[in-house]
Amino acid sequence: MAPVTRRSGKICVVVRRYACNKRLANALYHWAHLATQHDALSRRRYVALRQRGHSHGRALRTVADRLLSVACTLLEQQTLFDPSYEVRDAAGA
Repeated sequence: MAPVTRRSGKICVVVRRYACNKRLANALYHWAHLATQHDALSRRRYVALRQRGHSHGRALRTVADRLLSVACTLLEQQTLFDPSYEVRDAAGA
């Protein structure tokens, strides 16, 4: 789902990737959208990105990337999702 940058001389255009699975892209969009409505961490991340000037789509893609990362980690570790789990900062510990 990542955007593609096309450059030609002085022109630089960012376009949507069309060679992706449409159903997967649609599912990720809705998953990220609902996460920003119902998950406090996703909502804070989305709001922070919007305040930094990112577009709605880019902010949702960032939230979706984080959700996919968490899902892949859970599958690799074969564990269940625990919403009360807090990530500890390694530098602060």
